Amino acid sequence: MQERVVVTGMGAITPLGHTVHETWGNIVEGVSGVGPITLINTSDYLIKIASEVKHFDPEKYMPAREARRLDRYEQFAIVATNEAMKQSGFEITEENSSRVGIVLSTAIGGLTSLQDGVATMLNQGGRRVSPFVIPMMMPNGAAGNLSILYGARGPSYCVATACASGTDALGTALMMLRAGVIDVAIAGASESTICDIGLVAFDRLGALSRRNDDYSMTPQPFDLNRDGLVMAEGAAILILERESHARARGAEILAELAGHASTADAFHITAPAEDGSGGALAMKLAMQNAGVNPDEVDYVNAHGTATPLNDVMETKAIKTAFGDYAYKVPVSSTKSMTGHMMGATGALEAIFCVLAIRDRVLPPTMHYQTPDPACDLDYVPNEARQMDVDIAVSNSFGFGGHNGVIVMRKYQ
Repeated sequence: MQERVVVTGMGAITPLGHTVHETWGNIVEGVSGVGPITLINTSDYLIKIASEVKHFDPEKYMPAREARRLDRYEQFAIVATNEAMKQSGFEITEENSSRVGIVLSTAIGGLTSLQDGVATMLNQGGRRVSPFVIPMMMPNGAAGNLSILYGARGPSYCVATACASGTDALGTALMMLRAGVIDVAIAGASESTICDIGLVAFDRLGALSRRNDDYSMTPQPFDLNRDGLVMAEGAAILILERESHARARGAEILAELAGHASTADAFHITAPAEDGSGGALAMKLAMQNAGVNPDEVDYVNAHGTATPLNDVMETKAIKTAFGDYAYKVPVSSTKSMTGHMMGATGALEAIFCVLAIRDRVLPPTMHYQTPDPACDLDYVPNEARQMDVDIAVSNSFGFGGHNGVIVMRKYQ
């Protein structure tokens, strides 16, 4: 029988707060992180809104010299990991360092640093380009920096599966822990792509909401009038351990990461498979991996991006995976409040599943006004719901046809 894997620490920095506690408090209250963009000048762009991490000063968390050599997404990863490690109470030593792994993912990496480096080269010449552009832009930069910072000498990975990256980071760590390769994993994801090229490129895809003047009501997952996602940024980290390791050191166990599955649509580079078959298969396999029947699931945290195609596809996928029980299981999209944190979003939503189990509350889908006949499930509209939660499923679907699903279970 394979050993169980448990959560012993969580950390986050998001548009709704600089800690898990602050973020979750705003989620339960239905607070939105969406607002006018302040990080860049949007006067020439059609998109004026995003979900930014507010009032972030990296020098509160790290020396100024170190902060200047890190991309914003790397800074976020360090902040979230510090919180998660503190909660876990786990200390990395020379003796255990080779048994600690890192799976710190991102969809895109240091896009702002790459953009700024190119601009410097074109405007000022190659001699003015910073020697830190490469380590600041590379997707594995955050994982490498965490390894150095904490002295973790086990496997260190960056899993890049677009917006499924955070979920697949947890799944990769789960496999390593179950296989006995490591005893502890620092796992999650970080993202910061609210820059000129990030904003314009996603808008050119037709993915973004353009409700600049009415941003208090966007995004609208599963609503008939949804018009796209809102870009967001932030990081979320979970400390995962083999159950025997956590119990031996007397750690507080927050939940069990019970299962994971990953599939590919093999359909289109940006659009999801219209019938939801890839997402449905991932849900089925994740539940099988966890030893859970569909009718045992108490809550589904949806990918729920508020794009016209995704929400219909995901509704179909849930119906296929859960059968008639799909109409009984509550489903909600926390992206209605956080916005879409791209690669980091799945890791954050995993934390929300842990907290839903702990606090016996389902986060709402905000801004839900007009039902869509093609989206006819229980989306926990506009208000958190008190409910016992023993098992939660979290969905993440990404460009390239990547589907990642995890199952969180109450630890007993």
